[in-house]
Amino acid sequence: MAKGSARARVAALVKRLAPGGSAAEHAEAAHTLGRLCFDKGPNREYARRCGGVAALVGLLAPGGTDAVHMHAAAALRSLCLANAQNQDGVRECGGVAALVRLLAPGGPAALQQQAAGALSDLCRQNGQNRDSVRECGGIAALVRLLAAVLVPGILHAQTCQRPSCLALHSRRAAGVRGRRGAGWAAGARRLACRA
Repeated sequence: MAKGSARARVAALVKRLAPGGSAAEHAEAAHTLGRLCFDKGPNREYARRCGGVAALVGLLAPGGTDAVHMHAAAALRSLCLANAQNQDGVRECGGVAALVRLLAPGGPAALQQQAAGALSDLCRQNGQNRDSVRECGGIAALVRLLAAVLVPGILHAQTCQRPSCLALHSRRAAGVRGRRGAGWAAGARRLACRA
């Protein structure tokens, strides 16, 4: 895609994020903008200059649909990859608090995953954003989310008697871990037990 046409497409997508559009239009525009910015640094810059960061943070406001929130969080994640100015812009527009709010218990898992991922990318090499996440209650929300995922897997590992699970559980009891430690092993046990 030529440089000029990519910029025109980014600008058009940012316009579609403006208030007044339908939820489906907002979700689709946020999704497409996130894809355009995922691996293209110049698109991230241009999206910010066109007002894309503020528009995406605006879509995270209470009252929006889960699909809009999820695609806006995913797009913010893409815009913040290796881009300190976009990371700061999200914080300055109130995006940290909005993303932390999406981690509330009972929300859709896919939405919580995107919000947690966006917070991770916002905090990468950015101490001010890490402080902001802490001040907004994000650490407690992330720990609660992590516990909701890991604790059921650990409890399952203690009680499961399925043959497909026993091999994994016995490896764990013997101290055999994957390359990344116990967290990944718990996830693997849960997946194997669902099969």
